[in-house]
Amino acid sequence: MSKDRAQNQDYTTPLKRLLLGVLLVCLLGIFLVWRIDSPRVERFRAQVVDRVVPSFDWAMAPVTGAVNIVRDFQSYHRIYQQNQELRRELRQMKSWKEAALQLEQENARLRDLNNVQLDPRLTYVTGVVLADSGSPFRQSVLLNVGSRDGIMDGWAAMDGLGLVGRISGVGDTTARVLLLTDTSSRVPVTVQPSGQRALVIGDNTPAPQLDFIEAPDQIRPGDRVMTSGDGGVLPPGLLLGQVAEDPGGRMRVRLAADYERLEFLRVLRDYGHERISDPGRLIAPASLPETSGGPDPEVPGAPAEERGDG
Repeated sequence: MSKDRAQNQDYTTPLKRLLLGVLLVCLLGIFLVWRIDSPRVERFRAQVVDRVVPSFDWAMAPVTGAVNIVRDFQSYHRIYQQNQELRRELRQMKSWKEAALQLEQENARLRDLNNVQLDPRLTYVTGVVLADSGSPFRQSVLLNVGSRDGIMDGWAAMDGLGLVGRISGVGDTTARVLLLTDTSSRVPVTVQPSGQRALVIGDNTPAPQLDFIEAPDQIRPGDRVMTSGDGGVLPPGLLLGQVAEDPGGRMRVRLAADYERLEFLRVLRDYGHERISDPGRLIAPASLPETSGGPDPEVPGAPAEERGDG
């Protein structure tokens, strides 16, 4: 067995060398033929290409398919990267859009605070909302203005669109605003254009009740609700909102103030009007001529003892 293997190896090694030499000679010949610049060799090369290349389409198909797959994968990778970049830009655009909307709303509220036409005798102090009550049973917010800014209890607070509430507690640097939606809030109002008097009662809902209406039949949804000034707490003519009807048929007020975004509030300075408690002060007494030593003039309605008739 060992002799057979040795004989096979003796024949295989020279055969491999011969085949390798023939292959090298063929490759060298092909190289020389392809490098020779001669018209006759060129025609030979053209004939070889015409005969060999078309018959190799089946062999080139896998290579062509593999190249196409690689190109498609590269294209898909570029598309994926572009998609990821567009997603990042879209997220940035959404954040910029949200910031732009917030700035636009804040700018609109500030413009409203500057442009709302009120009684020219009413001046105001603008404060920033620091915090809310955080309780479902008490509706109020805290402002960064207080007694040092001249704030007093009972003054009205607006957000530029409508009445928000009134001051219900004042500190040195802060003040608390009792909102119209609080259960302890009662505001006398006038419903326009009918002129009906009513009372807006808070019940911890976004739309407080409209109660104690003089003539309910004359009020329609959409009518404007304004402060009447009754009671002397709030000045008249401040907008609260519009009349709305709930599913139960009760009249409510859809507030004009944006309670979802209370950031700046305008506190109206209202020092009130002079109250006349003595009817006699309505007409000033006539000036009397000065007399020397004469009797005092009679005052109508004075007792007889005072007139000297006793």
